Amino acid sequence: MTTPSTSGTSAPTTFVPGAPIWTDLATAEPSRAEDFYGQVFEWAIREPGVESGGYVNFFLGEDVVAGMIGNRPDSGFPDGWTTYLASADVRATAASVPGAGGEVVREPMDIHDVGSMALLRDAGGASVGLWQPGTHRGFGARGRAGAPAWHELHTWKYAETVRFYEQALQWRTSVMSDAADFRYTVMVDDKGEQLAGIMDGSVYAPEGQPSWSTYWGSDDVDATLAAVERMGGRILQPAEDTPYGRLAQAADPTGATFKVISIRTS
Repeated sequence: MTTPSTSGTSAPTTFVPGAPIWTDLATAEPSRAEDFYGQVFEWAIREPGVESGGYVNFFLGEDVVAGMIGNRPDSGFPDGWTTYLASADVRATAASVPGAGGEVVREPMDIHDVGSMALLRDAGGASVGLWQPGTHRGFGARGRAGAPAWHELHTWKYAETVRFYEQALQWRTSVMSDAADFRYTVMVDDKGEQLAGIMDGSVYAPEGQPSWSTYWGSDDVDATLAAVERMGGRILQPAEDTPYGRLAQAADPTGATFKVISIRTS
């Protein structure tokens, strides 16, 4: 997250510290990404403020749902999505990171009155951001088609990573499963609502790249995947029915990956 535009944001006025609050895309081809996500999720970009530094927000109707910034060829990083966790005091949270086994990659910085940010590497090596809201309060919509529906971390250092989020981000956790074929811990709020999950990736593969993923809601996952392919993206994991809904994984035209999950309508 660099310098997000504040125009027209319509987000909740409260947030849960440590929970996912925002996600943004770094892409080598912003115009192509705008077309791609516009067709896949019906997102649209509004004109950024003069202070945005090239950062733009995607809107779903009147609600802000994600950000985007150009990825320079010399950045050394592939195109991809970054998840940001909420902090009431980004400097205090960042100060707790080394003691919990992580690393501060970008020191806390203030972005006008928009908010404050930092970038971390957790105890398992996954990149994640911190966001202390100012005028930009994070997601303006959740749990509907085109909006974030779930946030999940795959890690190959499961126990160390769970401890990291408990210590550095003050997560309240609950173990969903500790079976040999499925190890999963969730962050819960004080009412028991699940806000994010950590999965042990070593159950499925001996090694892999730890990463956070946002699951975007869809009222027709197969139609969403058809739009992905039509717009030049790729299907990485075909849609399958699970106890949590119909799930799939895809990549946009420059390789940034994301997941899609069906939204139950009743």
